[in-house]
Amino acid sequence: MNVLVTRPIHQADTLCALIEQQGGQAIRFPTLDIVAINNGKLSQQLVTMNEWDWLVFISSNAVNFALLANNGKIDAFKESAIAAVGKATAKALHSAGLNVDLLPETHFNTEGLLATDEMKQVNGKKFLIIRGLGGRERLANQLQERGAKVEYMEVYKREIPKVDNMDVNNMLKKQMLDVITITSGDALKNLMIMVNSELSGILKAVPLIVISNRIKQLAEKIGFETIVVTDSPSDAAIIKTVVQMSL
Repeated sequence: MNVLVTRPIHQADTLCALIEQQGGQAIRFPTLDIVAINNGKLSQQLVTMNEWDWLVFISSNAVNFALLANNGKIDAFKESAIAAVGKATAKALHSAGLNVDLLPETHFNTEGLLATDEMKQVNGKKFLIIRGLGGRERLANQLQERGAKVEYMEVYKREIPKVDNMDVNNMLKKQMLDVITITSGDALKNLMIMVNSELSGILKAVPLIVISNRIKQLAEKIGFETIVVTDSPSDAAIIKTVVQMSL
């Protein structure tokens, strides 16, 4: 089975190894590039980190790039309670030496975090949401509706990578791709741009594995024919779905 892996290049190794352990062929085709943001606003925010009751990290990239912006120093992040949206984010925080005060129990996403008791009693609390440039607004909007003050610290941005698409185009022409894995809406949008437009019909016929219903809805709107949602965003859940689809 040939599996197209669209994760950013520095985040693809584990999933590719799992695919190959199952006898599949991982085709690396990163459709997202994660780039650090460095500006005056970010520098000022790093100086005033102790003003926040909660720091909410949206992803492991948010953790890694926030630490990078602070020259790897973690003390500034220890003055506030810390919430992680998912397990990978929590793992990145623990690896950095930071405690995680809140993690959703089941649904590891914005909705899961908002459902926790701690996020229901936030009137008058101050939240700093640490994320990439842009993204969903639901978490901030819901917290504000519940009486919290919310700001963003945006520590990275997403770009379309400059990669050669010849091999992927050839595989599509020969209908050699069996599955595509997608882990974000931006990755899916970029995939449509990076593959030759005359092959879009063939591309949409390849079964798609996504990690959320939100991405599934986007894929349906684009026109993909077969879309399967994993149980969670983890690499283990993705490979489990890959294996099930190969049976």
